[in-house]
Amino acid sequence: MLTYDVRIWSVRSRPSKSSPFQLRWRVGPEVHYEVFANAALADGRRSELMSAVRKGEQFDTETGLPASELRERKKPTWYDHACAYALMKWPRAAAKHRAGIAEALTTVTLVLVTSDKGMPDKRVLRRALRMWAFQLCRTERGLVARKDAEPVPEPEAAALAWVAKNSLKMTELAQSEKLRTALTALSLKLDGTTAADNTIRRKRTTFNNALRYAVERDLLTVNPLARIDWEPPHTDDEVDFQYVPDPALAGRLIEAVRGQGPRGEHLMAFFGCLYYAAMRPSEAAALTGKACALPDEAEEGAWGELILSESRPEVGANWTDDGLPYEKRGLKRRARKATRSVPIPPVLVRMLRDHRATYGTTPDGRLFRAAGGGRVRSTEYTEIWQAARQKVLTADERETPLAEVPYSLRQAGVSLWIKAGVDPVEVARRAGHSVAVLFRFYAKILRGGRQQANDMITQALADQQ
Repeated sequence: MLTYDVRIWSVRSRPSKSSPFQLRWRVGPEVHYEVFANAALADGRRSELMSAVRKGEQFDTETGLPASELRERKKPTWYDHACAYALMKWPRAAAKHRAGIAEALTTVTLVLVTSDKGMPDKRVLRRALRMWAFQLCRTERGLVARKDAEPVPEPEAAALAWVAKNSLKMTELAQSEKLRTALTALSLKLDGTTAADNTIRRKRTTFNNALRYAVERDLLTVNPLARIDWEPPHTDDEVDFQYVPDPALAGRLIEAVRGQGPRGEHLMAFFGCLYYAAMRPSEAAALTGKACALPDEAEEGAWGELILSESRPEVGANWTDDGLPYEKRGLKRRARKATRSVPIPPVLVRMLRDHRATYGTTPDGRLFRAAGGGRVRSTEYTEIWQAARQKVLTADERETPLAEVPYSLRQAGVSLWIKAGVDPVEVARRAGHSVAVLFRFYAKILRGGRQQANDMITQALADQQ
């Protein structure tokens, strides 16, 4: 309750060695006091309160503070706002994006503090922020932070209490040195070395969007990041084709997968999908028998078709809506129920036909499963891929990024289509890219066909003469 009924008494002494001076004042019926180490501090505080009275300010009976000071204390901190931003983004964000937002917010929240005095262990603080403050769950009350829905372990609870007390006010983010501290933090890995360029850009984007949301909430008048002379590193998105396997190497690697016993035999067609259909691993993990339109065995040499409609990227169970360790979602950057048709060559037709005849499908219709019968995890197919790589590549080649990850097969498949002369628009459609993305990632190959195109145009012009 606010009131003009305020009386401020003189500073008086008290029997205390550490704080021998006391200032008392009354706001309405309530008496408040503060103690000080010396008389100058006490007199200074009394002058502040007297100044508020002379300005005609109301005082709050509960806290004893002038209204202006009370408003300042109640201004949200960066931590408060970061929690609100995570809550706003969660419903419409993919599971992996949710985890990325939490990671970026954790990075900057660790440094946007008034002091590091009494700071808990950073590993505990990082875990508390990422897993309890910026991770949400659904309750009867709706969507809330996990810290507000479940008992928080004592170390994490103490860490969150510390950051809530020491987080900067939002108004302080207008100071360039505070922003630069945050930008520096998101540029580094945990060991202090420079983070990958894409990681820096991704975290900077989240930070920028959070500040834009602060403007939307009227916590800031403008986004202060716009005036900071700091540019995220420029990234070269183009695929480095010296490390993309050529058709012969891709074939040997897939064959080496089959040579690794029952697990490898079962996943040979999985890797075939990555190469011959240029599928993402998350798309291959979700491939069902019904999505495969395969010609009869009598039609030797006939092409088949895959109708892709689902993707299952891996992410922790706490980031998904249904508690599964992967997310069931539509195709990347497509409408939820959109499909993508991918014609597949006879070699993949045979792989899929043999696979289905040997292994059948899972109860929910998927083609590929782990050795133990569950879903194919990235750890499993990556382990098999690395073993195939060890078998096929030379010692020197294994020291390079050549065919370093299973995703290299997708890049090899797209590269093959482009080099074969398939129209870039059709390549982009089959791969599930936009044309713009295709040109950004595969520009080197596309530029390589320029001379051939020029020769064709030259010939066409000559024919008209």
